[in-house]
Amino acid sequence: MNLSHRVRQSLTALVLVLVLAFTTACSGTATKSPQANYPSSVDRSIDYGQIARGDSASAQEFGNWVVETSKGLIKDAFVRDNNKLGAVISSQVRPNEVKALAQSLAQGFRKNFPNQDLTVLMYAPNKELILTARYDAQSKQIEYQAAS
Repeated sequence: MNLSHRVRQSLTALVLVLVLAFTTACSGTATKSPQANYPSSVDRSIDYGQIARGDSASAQEFGNWVVETSKGLIKDAFVRDNNKLGAVISSQVRPNEVKALAQSLAQGFRKNFPNQDLTVLMYAPNKELILTARYDAQSKQIEYQAAS
């Protein structure tokens, strides 16, 4: 049972990495320069469900792409300042698969928004933060921190 569970977990992570890698490579999306501040037209008091997936056209497009290509693993996603990705996972994602999913998202995010430090915020289906993954562009390493 333990071996089959590990194989399933590894295959899930591998499939997601491949989906992200292939669709990122094929998307041909050009990135825009990061915006220092949110547009003044953004109302910060808006409920979470009404927030746009991105604060720039390329960020909006990437947020949409993450949800569309996740095969139901991610219910919602948003990108802010072209260096922060938030993803709300579905109940299909098991707790021990969240880290692998965050790693896959960081890899796809890095390809679309290169040469900068990135943060991936993973949220449970109830929108509680459960994991933060920080990618350091200089060391090319990801540091994970579970929410307390």
